[in-house]
Amino acid sequence: MSIYPEAAKRLLTFINASPTPFHAVQNAAIRLEAAGFRKVIRETDDWDLQPQGKYYYTRNQTSLIAFTTPSNWRPGTGVSIVATHVDSPNLRVRPVSKKNNLGYLQVGIETYGGGIWHSWFDRDLSLAGRVIVVQHGGTFRSKLVKIHRPLLRIPSLAIHLDRNVNDSFKFNQESEFIPIFGLVEGELNDVKIQGASASSIQIRHHPALLLVLAEELSVAPEEIHDFELHLYDTQPSVLGGIGNEFIFSPRLDNQFSSYCAVEAIATHAENPSFNEFVGNVNCVALFNHEEIGSVSTTGAESSLIPSLLQRLSPEPALYSQSVSRSFVVSADMGHAVHPNYSTKHEENHRPIINGGMIIKTNAKQRYASDAISTFLFRKLVERKGGKVQEFEVRNDMACGSTVGPMLSKIGLRTVDVGNAMLSMHSIRETGGSHDVQHAIDAFSSLFDGFAELDGDLLID
Repeated sequence: MSIYPEAAKRLLTFINASPTPFHAVQNAAIRLEAAGFRKVIRETDDWDLQPQGKYYYTRNQTSLIAFTTPSNWRPGTGVSIVATHVDSPNLRVRPVSKKNNLGYLQVGIETYGGGIWHSWFDRDLSLAGRVIVVQHGGTFRSKLVKIHRPLLRIPSLAIHLDRNVNDSFKFNQESEFIPIFGLVEGELNDVKIQGASASSIQIRHHPALLLVLAEELSVAPEEIHDFELHLYDTQPSVLGGIGNEFIFSPRLDNQFSSYCAVEAIATHAENPSFNEFVGNVNCVALFNHEEIGSVSTTGAESSLIPSLLQRLSPEPALYSQSVSRSFVVSADMGHAVHPNYSTKHEENHRPIINGGMIIKTNAKQRYASDAISTFLFRKLVERKGGKVQEFEVRNDMACGSTVGPMLSKIGLRTVDVGNAMLSMHSIRETGGSHDVQHAIDAFSSLFDGFAELDGDLLID
């Protein structure tokens, strides 16, 4: 069997284990530690960095920075960065979620990002996220949780009660988009939780919901003090198509790019020649909150990358040298041409699934690519025998954006790239199984040879 579906299968394992950004960061850390990375640095500490180092750290459990230092590392060295994001459009449990209506237990939710919300109807949904629990001795800990069995569903209205549903399906996101959780007369609703007070979390959520979480975490319900819970589709990611050429999955945008970035830097660090490597500091940055603008402590517009650059090159002159020698590959998924809607693409910019990496360009700088950064990226892809595709949006359509423009404001040369997919922001998206290895190869080429390639480029 081809190497490509094997890489795709590993991606499926990652996605199936990562229903939330919390889980994606945790699973990325597990892969990095297997490659010799150690979480030996924290933002609160003084850093004692050494050449041939493998480091990573996280912020708020939802973003991750991992980097390696070359054998010739010193302050002023450039940084080669693959920047992605681990969040996806989804539904999130409200701070007060307890709802009862006509005999049904319901859970109040809030929409996150620009999802194709009609795709969430009639799916088998469950809950995952992080829960704050009290420990023995009175300390508190944030624990990750993933409920594997279906718990919730947003049922559609029968066609007999809405004869026009196939002509125009519209619904109110506030009043007609509330999941059902159970029946009021169900056994779990009779559970009484001890110690509830007027300000406690027990007042704000169904006792049955807290009991499910408590059983999963092996704690008492009253030991739960707060949580952030996301809804997710329990149907697993799979290979599909007549030749397993497709990936049918949630959260391809953008766990696809995040997995490939982590795999590329982990493979680079595992190479027997790593200790002799000469070049840039290599880095992957997994950000949160890209789907809502990246403006947060864990988003691409936060201090994460500037702080890293300053730690690596603390003197102002060395910092400027490092920025000028650095390069960012902003990796996010792209739009494959749709066979039923081909006119939605500009006729000369129609990427296809499994056709290789897409270079995204936009004159209005919604993407940060320019002639220099795209030239460099094409050469890097060529070194691994790969192919590139081009994407520009039609003039009569709005263009999305990525983390690239935000990072380019620091002064970093940036190219925006991705892999082709269909149904972006649906609860079930479609990508290419061969494109997984295409992305890993492209990012690996950046880590293995950017500094050498950049040294051959002369700009007056």
